[in-house]
Amino acid sequence: MPKDVAIFDYEVISNISNHILKLRNDSKDSAYRAINYESIILYYKTGEYLNNILKLHNYGDGCIAEIAKRISAIDPTIKGFDKRNLYRMRQFYLTYPDFEIVSTLLTQLNWSCNVTIMHRSKSESERMFYINLAIREHYSVRELNRQIDSAYYQRTLLSTESLKPSKMPDTIKHEFMDTYVLDFLNVSKQYSEKDLQSAIVSNLRDFILEFGKDFAFVGQEYRISVGNKDYYLDLLFFHRGLSCLVNIELKIGEFKPEYMGKMEFYLEALDREIKKPHENPSVGIILCAGKDDEVVEYAMSRSMSPTLVAEYQLVLPNKEILEQKLKEYSQMIEMEAQNEL
Repeated sequence: MPKDVAIFDYEVISNISNHILKLRNDSKDSAYRAINYESIILYYKTGEYLNNILKLHNYGDGCIAEIAKRISAIDPTIKGFDKRNLYRMRQFYLTYPDFEIVSTLLTQLNWSCNVTIMHRSKSESERMFYINLAIREHYSVRELNRQIDSAYYQRTLLSTESLKPSKMPDTIKHEFMDTYVLDFLNVSKQYSEKDLQSAIVSNLRDFILEFGKDFAFVGQEYRISVGNKDYYLDLLFFHRGLSCLVNIELKIGEFKPEYMGKMEFYLEALDREIKKPHENPSVGIILCAGKDDEVVEYAMSRSMSPTLVAEYQLVLPNKEILEQKLKEYSQMIEMEAQNEL
């Protein structure tokens, strides 16, 4: 005879309920992905067809407006096939002539993200960078626009060379950047490290967007005890992808060599007292308002500590300046390669 409801194990009931909800949510996600896949393929094929028809009849772009009007007249309930979107579909096809890229990568993004990347990227490499970034980080279109506004692509490429002094393995190093943009903090002109710390915690969602969604916040002014004394870490995070604690020390001025010794002490304490046995060694980031790369190199040359020195900016960077730096860097690399021949 079935058990009376009153004597059921409610932990079992809860687990069953959670599993049913998970099945439901997984099915919903699968349905959304399937719909999105078919939509992106539809837009691509529509763009291909439009392009071929315009070429066949030697029609200009003005024909697209007439086609949009006719579609609306035939069925006024149809959405997404207006003049503006038909132009985008044709451009989508022309931008990505390789259908394999569309079917394997671009179908993982919604139409708004695809349009944003297509319109706002200046090169194929920049487009592919933002495509892969948006897929990996599951960006919304708002988050994607913010990263493009902050020149995330240019800053990432420039960081590759700037982080070389660090002894940190490349597998870890590529998760971090040389410069972070914290334009969302809105701190006053005269601010302290405490002000900066509080502003970051108050804007944690945007801070994690800038650093990467694998960051999970552990604590502010995190206390560790060594001997008979307590020490307080500015900001402590856990990086899910790297499976390690990440200590971020904030400095409102330029980097000073003595910051390295303090960070090494903190990382040793974290590894001995806080790190779990299955986790990787802790990583440190010294986040300064400015830094002299030569001073950083000297300070880190004999250190085996997994520490990076990065700079933060409180305003959006000038993309033109960053692109000029990238151009100069590329020319330098090309000259070095030619000299080696």
